[in-house]
Amino acid sequence: MLHDTLAPAAAVPPRSTARWALLRAVWAKPTGRAGLLLVLLILAAAAGAHLLAPYDPLAIDGRSRLLSPSFEHLLGTDQLGRDVASRVLYGSRTAMLIAFVGLGGAAVLGVFLGLLAGYGPRGLDAALMLVFDSVASLPVFIFALALVTLLQPSLTTILVIVIAFTTPVYARVARSQTLVLKSTEFITATRGLGAGLPRVLFRHLLPNMLGAFAVLIAMDVPTVITIESGLSFLGLGIRPPAPSWGSILNDGFSFIRQAPQLVIAAGLPILVATVGFTFLGEAVRDYFDPRTRKRR
Repeated sequence: MLHDTLAPAAAVPPRSTARWALLRAVWAKPTGRAGLLLVLLILAAAAGAHLLAPYDPLAIDGRSRLLSPSFEHLLGTDQLGRDVASRVLYGSRTAMLIAFVGLGGAAVLGVFLGLLAGYGPRGLDAALMLVFDSVASLPVFIFALALVTLLQPSLTTILVIVIAFTTPVYARVARSQTLVLKSTEFITATRGLGAGLPRVLFRHLLPNMLGAFAVLIAMDVPTVITIESGLSFLGLGIRPPAPSWGSILNDGFSFIRQAPQLVIAAGLPILVATVGFTFLGEAVRDYFDPRTRKRR
């Protein structure tokens, strides 16, 4: 994660032109263009899995175990005769669900706590920073394994892990942005005109942080996918028979001699998602970074 590369918040472009300007800036960069296309491919696979999948991803066929790729089964079948292509497509839906719901929840909670820490009294700021630093100091997989042991493996448990682990990151960014912005002239003028605290926080401070959080979410999606895939690979993530890239990868390593295509079928989408979201995040970061915008 490249959180440390974010510059202090810059003014948000007018809403009528910001979206198109961002899209043009991303498309103008070769890596941004590649990242956007790869992300759209993953999102299309997740959204249209029920239309694109040729078979039921949970359907077992004992007569079709560990088949090689063919026109009938494009990526072959697994040890239970399930179509691997269908499971990979539905696995993309699982990965995107965890990534966006988990990071969305972390962003909302982190922004709220970060605003409180940056704009509140020093005692509250110190207490929240102690909590943020304590959670952030824990190794992610040790932290995840501890929570899985306490809560049992499930989709909900993985969402809790993602939110708990990433919330301090978003809170620290929101706090630092708040400390920079709250002493600016437009915030001082807004307070002088009698604006209440909620209006200052959510109408004036928050919109100027959206660019930073767009970058963070894009850059953190590969990390969340890795967490989910790693836990599922260890048998501590999504419960079988639900499709997951990590569980497909685990099956592939168990039968790597008989069906090596299983490892490739599960590893390739993880690689595509990682590269796509990383490239897209870097392009979005360059757009919102005032130092980069001055050079354009």
